[in-house]
Amino acid sequence: MEASMKKNITNKILMVRPAFFTFNEQTAVNNHYQKLDSKPAQKIQNEAMIEFDKMVEKLKKIGIDVKVMQDTKEPHTPDSIFPNNWFSTHYSNTIVLYPMFAENRRLERTDNLYDYFDKADSLNVIDYSNLEKKNIFLEGTGALVLDRKNKKAYCSLSERADEKLLDIFCEDVGYKKIAFHSYQTVDEIRKPIYHTNVMMAMGENYAILCADSIDNPEERENVIRELENDGKEIVYINEYQVEHFLGNTIELINNENVKICVMSTTAYSVVTPEQKNIIEKYDVIVPVDVHTIEKYGGGSARCMIAELFI
Repeated sequence: MEASMKKNITNKILMVRPAFFTFNEQTAVNNHYQKLDSKPAQKIQNEAMIEFDKMVEKLKKIGIDVKVMQDTKEPHTPDSIFPNNWFSTHYSNTIVLYPMFAENRRLERTDNLYDYFDKADSLNVIDYSNLEKKNIFLEGTGALVLDRKNKKAYCSLSERADEKLLDIFCEDVGYKKIAFHSYQTVDEIRKPIYHTNVMMAMGENYAILCADSIDNPEERENVIRELENDGKEIVYINEYQVEHFLGNTIELINNENVKICVMSTTAYSVVTPEQKNIIEKYDVIVPVDVHTIEKYGGGSARCMIAELFI
């Protein structure tokens, strides 16, 4: 069980600086936010690295403790810039390692990670990665949107989020499961959303939610009820805003105990005044420009940040 926590938001994060960020064909089969064009791969990498470095600089400047792990060119891991999918950390000095859908994403796992923990010698490691051999996947805080304060795990079930493993995770860390199915319209067809964290984000006092993507009325009402029962103010977003990554935000806290909502400039460009007012009741919004990473990687600001609670 995860110990009682004083803090549910962290000041300390890990980000992975890309060595060769590119469009990943293995993930594009069910990540419909990725886009491919004729831009040379090296140019994509160069632009992504500039965006990454500027984001790190901006977060450090506002008082976030950013640990940067440099990726290596070999083995080639085109999505290493999204570390939140393969591990999560918890205040009980626990790290969870997750099974990944794409074979080249499994190569992202590295023991170098332990160099960035304060108490690496006394870790409780929960390792689900062997389940990849059985084609069972649960891709970290991409698949899981965690309400650490109320110990709830929201999960949109998909090829990358297995319900039986979700049950095991919830039992292992002491969370309540809130499972549902969410969809997006692709070429006029409703297709599963690959990761929960593109249509939902969790703040301490609010939640961002694309309720319209949850087609089943009972599932939709259950998610809303769980959030409202915990006193969360819900920022409702639409599918257009999901496509612009407004669901892919993350709440952090700086070294002066000011809560920060990190979102991309793409997301910030579509937020309405009413939505902005709700978020800014609780957080300072910090936009970061990661448009290249969004276009070719299909992930945004939240995906790039792995929270460190140990």
